[in-house]
Amino acid sequence: MIASLARACAAALTGTACTFALSCPAHAAARSLPLDQAVAALPQAAESRDGYERAKFPHWNAGANPDDDCDTRAEVLIAEAIDPPATGPGCTLRGGTWSSYYDARQVASAAAMDVDHLVPLPEAWDSGASQWTAARREAFANDLGDPRSLVAVSAAAHRSKADQDPAQWLPPNTKATCRYLVEWTAVKLRWGLTADTEERESLTRLAEACPDTTVTYTPAP
Repeated sequence: MIASLARACAAALTGTACTFALSCPAHAAARSLPLDQAVAALPQAAESRDGYERAKFPHWNAGANPDDDCDTRAEVLIAEAIDPPATGPGCTLRGGTWSSYYDARQVASAAAMDVDHLVPLPEAWDSGASQWTAARREAFANDLGDPRSLVAVSAAAHRSKADQDPAQWLPPNTKATCRYLVEWTAVKLRWGLTADTEERESLTRLAEACPDTTVTYTPAP
């Protein structure tokens, strides 16, 4: 299972100097940049949706523990629950409570929660994943190595976001804006994804409202 503590640390805001970090394997080299510099480090390139199919990102796979009957989606829901759900045969989830940070809602049903690819699959395709192998796209779509890649949010917030980038959509919970910008930038840097002109300009402008904020990320294997 994913460590709930790692997810909490990744989302924490501490004091005035906000560091969004993650627990990394010992062999991985974590990198830290101020948010504005992290945004500037995103390679800029035009996007193309040509050839995109959701099936080209196989998910959900067997997750971190193939023997527990829980797929990646279920593992994220279990890890992010405020009150853990009961797990039945076939990893059926019953009960539990979640906090959806996109819209500041508490949700008491796993069925009303979605697991969002923070960088949506179509956006990843547009931003460089079209050139990846099928295995790498599967790794991206099931990334449990960084707790920000997949996030449990309300189904309503997830569907409102759809495949939009931060130039088009931000969490309706305005208190979460800086967190979302950091997580978006960190996931893109982790996977070596690009940003188009509009997206990069929006990130740059929005980052001005998030001073003393650091992006810590680890490049994906």
